[in-house]
Amino acid sequence: MRRRDLLKLVPAGAAVGIGGVLAGQDAAPVKNGREGAASLRGLPPLKITDVKTILTSPDRIRLVVVKVLTSEPGLYGLGCATFTQRALAVHTAVEKYLKPFLIGRNPDEIEDIWQSSYVSSYWRNGPVLFNAMSGIDMALWDIKGKRAGMPVYQLLGGKCRFAAALYAHTSGRDVHEVEDRVRAAMEKGYKHVRVQLGIPGMATYGARVEREPSKDTAIIGPTNPGAIWEPGRYLRDVPKLFDHLRAKIGDDVELLHDVHERVSPSEGVKLCKDLEQFRPFFIEDPLPPEQNDHFKLIRQQCATPIAMGELFNTQQEYVPLITNRLIDFIRIHISQIGGLSMARKVANLAEFFGVKTAWHGPGDVSPVGHAAGLALELATHNFGIHEGGVFPDHTREVFPGCPETKNGFLYANESPGLGIDLDETLAAKFPYPEGPTFDHSWGTTRRRDGTVIRP
Repeated sequence: MRRRDLLKLVPAGAAVGIGGVLAGQDAAPVKNGREGAASLRGLPPLKITDVKTILTSPDRIRLVVVKVLTSEPGLYGLGCATFTQRALAVHTAVEKYLKPFLIGRNPDEIEDIWQSSYVSSYWRNGPVLFNAMSGIDMALWDIKGKRAGMPVYQLLGGKCRFAAALYAHTSGRDVHEVEDRVRAAMEKGYKHVRVQLGIPGMATYGARVEREPSKDTAIIGPTNPGAIWEPGRYLRDVPKLFDHLRAKIGDDVELLHDVHERVSPSEGVKLCKDLEQFRPFFIEDPLPPEQNDHFKLIRQQCATPIAMGELFNTQQEYVPLITNRLIDFIRIHISQIGGLSMARKVANLAEFFGVKTAWHGPGDVSPVGHAAGLALELATHNFGIHEGGVFPDHTREVFPGCPETKNGFLYANESPGLGIDLDETLAAKFPYPEGPTFDHSWGTTRRRDGTVIRP
């Protein structure tokens, strides 16, 4: 190829450098590999100049958002670090430990920042550290997308689908009330609906709590139980709920149910077997994370799809379930495992073992966290379902650019980065509610004899 023809095939800026080499001249000197490469692309060197933690509670949900600022004026990123039960601990981890570690770093080096932050405290697991790291990690992806002028899903490989299917949450005091609410969800366009059934006199997960009155005003504890829950009637009534819904509504809706780990291993196996005939989309958390080996028994005895993982922190917990094909949906909480960088690795691993993603998405995941999960879901072939995605009015005001929900699907904001912003002035008008700084209710639900329930 002639010199003139070669120069026609490259951009003008690069042609200058190539022309110099072909003429026997040295190309423009490069100060160092990183800064030189950035300069040739027309992107100036970039550094992290500050890290802020914003605590806000629109709609009375405690959220933790991390804001990473850079040396380019106006360029910053947002990430979700919400561990609502220990929000102040995450705030301290970001402000006192990660922030000094990251000031001056190149925000383009997302993977290295993740790996070095992971080992920076020596003991390297747990929800506080991982949520703090997640806030940083998502913010760095947000910055990279803004710098590239692309939504983050484009950086992850581009769309596999136009939007992410959602599932709606429904519950009722009896099967008829649940049926009515499932029909209402279907009218809004939902094809996937989680169904939870209240048990009279019991503090049943996901349904209206009907507590027995306490005998005195003493602190709730093993000798003075408050919210009571027992598994017997629950295990009998849930199959009846599915039987009723299939008989009345038919097969035009996918039904999901969350056991929330409240039964023994043998009871979890039996419930999954009983529900198999009703073709659930998945049964979530039939066993606690401490009993992962029992998933083998479920797989051996029935074909009920299983979703698991919202309490997991590290790969030692979820990798064996994926690689041994013991679950069908991985439910990890993205900020609980360190953010988007780790979640995309989990999604890629899961694809090779026939496991789909169903990231944990309750109300205490901020819109930033939902946007990060959505970006990965749009670019991931083995996407299964998205939880949540319905943002109350105050939350939408504090977080302009929330993903849009329509006909049971969640649509990405097509702006560069994660597409979400944060109105800090308005966020400050929603301080954390007065009272306990974390949710005590997880430790107050008990058996009749006072034994605390997990979770």
